[in-house]
Amino acid sequence: MKKKHLSLAKALRLKITSPRHIAFVGAGGKTTALFQLAREIAPSIVTTTTHLGAWQAEEADQHIILRKPEDVNQLENIALSGVILVTGGEKDNRLQSLSDENFAWLKNFADYHSLSILIEADGARQKPIKAPKENEPVIPDFIDLVVVVAGLSGIEKVLNEKAVYNTEEFANLGKIKEGEKIAPEHLERVLLDKNGGLKNIPAGARRIALLNQSDSPKLKAIGGKMARKLLTKFDSVITATFKPSNFQTFEPSAAIILAAGSSSRFGKAKQLLDYHGKTFIRVVTEKALQADLFPVVVTGAEDKEIRKILKDLPVKIVHNPNWSEGQSTSIRVGIENLPKKIGSAIFLLADQPQVTPTVMRALVEEHSKTLNPVIAPMVEDRRATPVLFDRVTFPALLELKGDVGGRGIFSKFSPSYLLWLDSNLLLDVDTPEDYERLIGLLSQG
Repeated sequence: MKKKHLSLAKALRLKITSPRHIAFVGAGGKTTALFQLAREIAPSIVTTTTHLGAWQAEEADQHIILRKPEDVNQLENIALSGVILVTGGEKDNRLQSLSDENFAWLKNFADYHSLSILIEADGARQKPIKAPKENEPVIPDFIDLVVVVAGLSGIEKVLNEKAVYNTEEFANLGKIKEGEKIAPEHLERVLLDKNGGLKNIPAGARRIALLNQSDSPKLKAIGGKMARKLLTKFDSVITATFKPSNFQTFEPSAAIILAAGSSSRFGKAKQLLDYHGKTFIRVVTEKALQADLFPVVVTGAEDKEIRKILKDLPVKIVHNPNWSEGQSTSIRVGIENLPKKIGSAIFLLADQPQVTPTVMRALVEEHSKTLNPVIAPMVEDRRATPVLFDRVTFPALLELKGDVGGRGIFSKFSPSYLLWLDSNLLLDVDTPEDYERLIGLLSQG
């Protein structure tokens, strides 16, 4: 079955049912992205705080020009459907921004009718990349999402006016000289600078970097590598193409390592069992780190010992005082201790040291392409662990009661599956015999 690609609205994690105030800044397909999103969430209003090319009005279903205060009456008489472009008059083949009075009225109108308002907040003269000029971007305080667009086609181009808008400032922020080839790290520096990609973003607004023009496997790979650094200051990073539409959303991912139980059936703490010279809990945690996940280790019966074992690792360890009441209590503690910007979490069991960083990365990769709520490996026609949960499932996970794991929400969020060939993912260590089998099988492998 052919996989369905993300829409731009889903890649941006927009809730279609609620209005949003969104500003687009940057270069390399900013206007294309703005109008595509406007159409996906239509009816919606598009406007500018600087100017738009007059030819771009063709992208809208309706174009309302507000030159004087009384012109706002036009909006009361139109059908609220499709993409509604609202601008000032035309000058030199450019559509001008609204007066402050009309802009305030337009916001109130959009809010009253529950319409999203999308704003182009700077210009780039159709160049793939840019640095902001002194008086831009013009982002209103009420904006709650800023999409910073950059065209990856500018990578490896020579830094000059043909490839870059505001060349001198780009050179300054990117630490590159004019005439040199632009490398990914130069663009990263510009996007991460408070006078570059982060300039004038209102406090509290979500910030998303949209790396457009990832038209080749090479550029897509470059975008994926850039995402790691950009996520230090952006809520998410999206690599994109628009013809055809294809989006991949990169977000920070976590591992919630469930290590609270007393292993009463087994007879001793499984978290502390030896696995080729290391404890189970140490191996599982190290593998989560190798997969670039942020580990939250939930402890219970063996809290002190686990803290000693993991004291030198960059992990968050939290104690679940109610661990004896069932797995749901540990899930709740894990979710409650995740960083705010986490996009997904993989649940790892402390008694499965055989789970590899490779399958964890594969789950995160699959999630970045689909944002499906639950993703699990499928091994020999059986659902295996570990399982990835999107942040949309977190409220439901917090409602679980008793000795119930993540599958307690599968009736609400149906899992999607990633075919996997490693049958070791099906191994559980419930008895000493299982332990011996695990060590024996993996030693043979």
